[in-house]
Amino acid sequence: MGWLKVVGVGPGNLLDMTLRARLILEEAEVVVGYRRYVEWVLPLVNEGAIVVSGEMGGEVERAREAIKRALEGQKVCVVSGGDAGIYGMAGLVLELLVREGSQVGVEIVPGVSAVQAVAALLGAPLMQDFAVVSLSDLLVPWEVIARRLEAAAWGDFVLVLCNPASTQRKDTVMKAVQILEHYRSPETVVGLVRAAGQRGERVILTTLARLLEHPVDMLTTIVVGSSKTLHREGWMITPRGYRW
Repeated sequence: MGWLKVVGVGPGNLLDMTLRARLILEEAEVVVGYRRYVEWVLPLVNEGAIVVSGEMGGEVERAREAIKRALEGQKVCVVSGGDAGIYGMAGLVLELLVREGSQVGVEIVPGVSAVQAVAALLGAPLMQDFAVVSLSDLLVPWEVIARRLEAAAWGDFVLVLCNPASTQRKDTVMKAVQILEHYRSPETVVGLVRAAGQRGERVILTTLARLLEHPVDMLTTIVVGSSKTLHREGWMITPRGYRW
């Protein structure tokens, strides 16, 4: 009997993948996903499994293919980087199932998100309330993104910025900084992590005033501290509020 499971495979290091995700990949007859994520997990995939991969922009087609194969009785695993339910494939698969009325059981399998991996490398920046905002305007208009940045900055949330730049979007970080500067001190602690858990991993601690001095791309995640966040002994720390 077939099944469809949407699996978060973590930030890119097999050591950060959950045991549950590993077991599903080993059992799957079909593995579907973005090429980069599929390449991460290939060492765990059954030798006889069918692999369906592709580039960014083909998510809808891959989701439809996964549903089709599951309906045919195959055991299908859709891999999603980080956690499948955070900017991942879980939403798209569920939307298609509902929209097209496909009667197939689906399971969403959580994974370690890039947000968690980045926070761990920086120290402990997410000890109080935080907000996560993607700066990509491919699916969400910039006006909406800007409004969300304003609200989070006004509320003094620690702010995690995902997808900050690409070859087509080179000015989004600058526009985000311009918004944040209205609400945060220039000395606000900022952490940048590129390729967390992967080859070429890089961790930088800086300030809001100097953020634009550092290169960023789609593999970079930026964490902007709140008014309480500290830089101590090489760590980014947002105190939880315990009394000593």
